[in-house]
Amino acid sequence: MKIECVGEKLIQAISKCEKTSMKHPTLPVLKCILFEAEDGVLTLKSTNLDLGIRVSLPVKVSKGGVVAVPGSVVGSYINNLSRAKSIVLETEGENLKISSKDCSALIKCFPHEDFPNIPLVEGGVNLKINAKDFVNGMRSVWYSAAVSSMKPELSSVYIYSEDDVLIFVATDSFRLAEKRVKVKKITEPVNLMIPFKNVLEIIRVLDEIDDDASVSFNKNQISFAFEEIYLTSRIVEGNFPDYKQIIPKEYKTEAVVLKYDFVNSLKLANVFSDKFNQININIKPGDRILSLTTCNSDVGENVTALDGALSGEDQDVNFNYKYIADCFQSINSDSISLQFNDKSKPMVVKGVNDRSFMYLVMPMNR
Repeated sequence: MKIECVGEKLIQAISKCEKTSMKHPTLPVLKCILFEAEDGVLTLKSTNLDLGIRVSLPVKVSKGGVVAVPGSVVGSYINNLSRAKSIVLETEGENLKISSKDCSALIKCFPHEDFPNIPLVEGGVNLKINAKDFVNGMRSVWYSAAVSSMKPELSSVYIYSEDDVLIFVATDSFRLAEKRVKVKKITEPVNLMIPFKNVLEIIRVLDEIDDDASVSFNKNQISFAFEEIYLTSRIVEGNFPDYKQIIPKEYKTEAVVLKYDFVNSLKLANVFSDKFNQININIKPGDRILSLTTCNSDVGENVTALDGALSGEDQDVNFNYKYIADCFQSINSDSISLQFNDKSKPMVVKGVNDRSFMYLVMPMNR
């Protein structure tokens, strides 16, 4: 193989593939990026068997061929050739030679015959969705998914459709985030779960795309296709919990506060939180009191009072600070609404001027 390509384009392509490659005890080639050159096109592929990506770019092909090169090595080296306008890749025996105007390197290749195929999604549902809209939905909820894979349906982002709205949901059973994204006409129903460990990489790749994506999915895989990129992920089997059952239909107390003030007060309070990240929220609408309290026997304690529009019954509830703080990046509103019922029911957080997002946090038992 011998090709010449634009340095910037090659760097961008490798960066998209590099993080998908991984070390594997029985299939060492998975830590590689596969380079395939033919007919004026270089195609890069990488996969961890759960997530796969294919990126194509135009190049000058003097001699076609296929090589598998460790992703971390070629990625680290190529990223430091950012000033190189032109980069030449050619095979020398069992090595790949990378040459620019001032530098050259030999990288040991792996047997490319062992590299697995990246599956094509066939016989499923096909949609056109703006990539930014899809990213917005996943980014708004992913942090609420369970990190552990003991319950795969909780360690995922659930996506389903209602009319022309895509709804993204994630929960670890302690908190739940729901984001509604208006999209172009949905011709077929959507109902699937994407594994948590794949979501951030999907966000990273799609976030650089401004156009519509061709999204296809069947019972096993989902794929996102653009002009030069094809990204595919495994879909989680099973059923997502019927989360709508736990959403309160009414509330006994509401506090409307400025998001900036509440977030800043949370940060102050967290300095004194204990090992359980416990924070107490005390509301007395009749006395116009809204306060956040934290106490740590080794550090001290803090009480922060907030201004807000308070209504309903008195509340005195404990929460995990981290679970509350995570949601505010997803709320596009200067003011937020905190809704309470009692110590055993979740607090509901919404934006006053952004009803597309809803967040539930369960109180702490202690």
